Amino acid sequence: MSIDAKTVLSTRNSLKSWLCCYGEKQNNKENLSVSTVSFEDCGHKTVWFKVGESSDFRVSEEGVVYTLRHLSLVEQNTASLMVYAQDLLSKQTCLLSLQVKPNNTTLTQQVPVILFPWRSPVVRGDGTVRRVKRDWVIPPINVPENSRGQFPEDLVRIRSDRDKNRMLRYSVTGPGADQPPTGIFIINPISGQLSVTKPLDREHISNFHLRAHAVDLNGNQVENPIDIVINVIDQNDNRPEFTHTTFNGSVPEGSKPGSFVMTVTAVDKDDPKTANGMLRYKILSQNPQSPSSNMFTINNRTGDIITVAAGLDREKVTQYTLIIQATDMEGTPTYGLSNTATTVIRISDINDNPPEFTTDFFGEVHENRVNVIVSNLTVTDKDQPHTPSWSAVYRIIDGDSTGRFSVPTDPSTNEGLLTVVKPIDFELTRTFTLTVEAENEVSLVQGIPPHRQSTATVSIQILDTNESPEFSPNPKSIKLEEGLPAGSLLTTFTAQEPDHFKYQIVRYSKLYDPANWLEIDPVSGRISTIAVLDRESPYVKNNQYNVTFMASDSGVPPASGTGTLQIYLLDINDNAPHVLPSEVEMCERPDRTGINITANDPDLNPNAGPFAFELAGRPSDVRRNWTLSRLNGEYAQLQLRIGFLTSGFYEIPVMITDSGNLPMSNTSHLRVKVCQCDHHGDCVDMERIIAAGLGTGAIIAILICIIILLVLVLLFVMWMKRRDKERQAKQLLIDPEDDVRDNILKYDEEGGGEEDQDYDLSQLQQPDALDPDCVKVGIRRLDERPLHFDHQYPVRSAAPHPGDIGDFIHEGLKAADNDPTAPPYDSLLVFDYEGSGSTAGSLSSLHSSSSCGDQDYDYLGDWGPRFRKLADLYGGGED
Repeated sequence: MSIDAKTVLSTRNSLKSWLCCYGEKQNNKENLSVSTVSFEDCGHKTVWFKVGESSDFRVSEEGVVYTLRHLSLVEQNTASLMVYAQDLLSKQTCLLSLQVKPNNTTLTQQVPVILFPWRSPVVRGDGTVRRVKRDWVIPPINVPENSRGQFPEDLVRIRSDRDKNRMLRYSVTGPGADQPPTGIFIINPISGQLSVTKPLDREHISNFHLRAHAVDLNGNQVENPIDIVINVIDQNDNRPEFTHTTFNGSVPEGSKPGSFVMTVTAVDKDDPKTANGMLRYKILSQNPQSPSSNMFTINNRTGDIITVAAGLDREKVTQYTLIIQATDMEGTPTYGLSNTATTVIRISDINDNPPEFTTDFFGEVHENRVNVIVSNLTVTDKDQPHTPSWSAVYRIIDGDSTGRFSVPTDPSTNEGLLTVVKPIDFELTRTFTLTVEAENEVSLVQGIPPHRQSTATVSIQILDTNESPEFSPNPKSIKLEEGLPAGSLLTTFTAQEPDHFKYQIVRYSKLYDPANWLEIDPVSGRISTIAVLDRESPYVKNNQYNVTFMASDSGVPPASGTGTLQIYLLDINDNAPHVLPSEVEMCERPDRTGINITANDPDLNPNAGPFAFELAGRPSDVRRNWTLSRLNGEYAQLQLRIGFLTSGFYEIPVMITDSGNLPMSNTSHLRVKVCQCDHHGDCVDMERIIAAGLGTGAIIAILICIIILLVLVLLFVMWMKRRDKERQAKQLLIDPEDDVRDNILKYDEEGGGEEDQDYDLSQLQQPDALDPDCVKVGIRRLDERPLHFDHQYPVRSAAPHPGDIGDFIHEGLKAADNDPTAPPYDSLLVFDYEGSGSTAGSLSSLHSSSSCGDQDYDYLGDWGPRFRKLADLYGGGED
């Protein structure tokens, strides 16, 4: 394999061994050094040299090529020779092609030659020799991008050592050759010269992987394909590009020198491993240049921006604008390409300014008012508005020991809203002097002391108002026995006037008395009864009756207050007991067990039970038929004395006495229903069912069902009537006895005698289709001929799609009925024709000739008996 001075080869067995060939010019006299060939193998010193198939030259162990005899180059311009060098350890081989010119100089071939791997002899164990083909890894071929040379430009020559014996053809395959992008690399099939056809762009494709092939003229593969890698060498043809046109960053004010701010980044499409893609950053300008022109610096390699000077103050400079430059070629301004970007650094706020009150404050508020703003406290803060460093928090530090005020913050204005949260009594306190402190939501940074103007004094004046009279105590509770008569004095309920420094008159009135039992004296406030107090009244809840009174003063404007009187009513025995339940059932033949009854007494114990039960002496049959035995103090049992009692209702008088201090008795009637019973002891007679009756819901359900049934019947009747009308209309055309399909329709005949049998069928034909010779005068009955002129009905327009003839006849009938000139009896009525354009045709189409006498209708008789009548009508038969 032949390469130039910069070509590097390696085998697959020793990738770290590099073998380099160099050529030096010498004289070409006999036994003189023609060229010195030196090799560098980076570690291996045993190199074997050989001149290939030439008897005119030799090479020494030191790599010096000598001529063996005098060379005559008269007829030839140059003499060629091949020098082989092989590393005996790594078995790497280098081939150098030399040419000797007549001017006694040798030139190194400028285009390197890539030789297909050759076979070396290997001795087998039996003494025979076989040739083993070595596999080579061809080093990459470097081609600069953006070349301006003439194209195609030669890169390397592909050779096989078998081209001496036969004609070979060379080719390359892969991306850039026969694969997209095609046509970049071409090869001379005879000489094996590989060339590039146009400038390369490393940023588009950085390397190409091709495969070289050698075949004979028959297309048979002579050598194994070899891989060729072509690297595109980078040129500095791309400027650095910043990732953003404008970079935004921030740094807190007051930051120390060396504080990190932000990072700017630029990219270069050139090879980053070369100086073409190595960028350097620097700051070109800073705006504003306050307090120093060099407030920031940038790391020229990483693009990190940091502070280098103190004095960042947001209240003076809110942001800085820097122009950053990025230059490739490691920042060399002579050869490097540059680009710029803008960096905006915002100075973020810190709490380095405390809030300050502008002045002391004054306010006033009426007594007994709450949730009222007394004064707006304003502060100034130089920090950034609407941030925690600007928002103020107010706190009362003196003058409000009872907690009657609070100072919330208005978030939009940052004002403190001094607000009353508890009622203030003018008669107790007339003025307040508060000390209010303002702070920020976040603490001040270290090193900044609190300002003396962060506190303020607030003077508050309390204004007097006309206060409502106050009942004391409120509510007021008393205990009374029920049953007090009207006019009884219960208590005195008065109110006091809070305004001690004003003389006012208080008057009383009743505001709420649901049972209307009490009244109050408007001047003294004494409360008395106007009705009997009843504990069992529905207005009494849990033995307590509540009444509300109102006291009004004489102030301007007048004020009023309310008080509640709670009366706890004690029970007395004022209600007699009565039997419970009031109605029971019993069988005609009762068993030994009776009916248990009890008593109901609205009074409370001990004015209620235990009770005493007794049957009344009258009527006399009560004690004869019934017995009443006491079970306990609450229940008694009613039993039938006799074995059978007729079904019916019986009223049993029962006298019940309670256990009050003054017992009360009452005779109440127990209604007993005697009935027939089943084996379970339940009444089964019809009277029970009748007595039970139907509930309201059942009656409503029955009525709804009846209404629905009537509606259904009405709808059915209407549907039947409509169906009859349709059937009557169809009967004008269709005989019910005949089938409606393919039949002659039979119409009912009108008239009163034989004169009506002569029909004039021409009246059913369209007037515009009649022949004047075929028109016959209709025969009318002489006894019904009208004495006035015939009515001329309006002619209907010919419809494109005529309707049913039944509708047509009904319209004519309606017109005749509404005609005042129509005869009152059976007469020949003149109807309008159906119209033209019907897809079914008209009856007048039966007249198909110009003369009525020329038409033969006898063929209708062959259609069957149903068409024979039609044939007689149109054929003029005597029938």
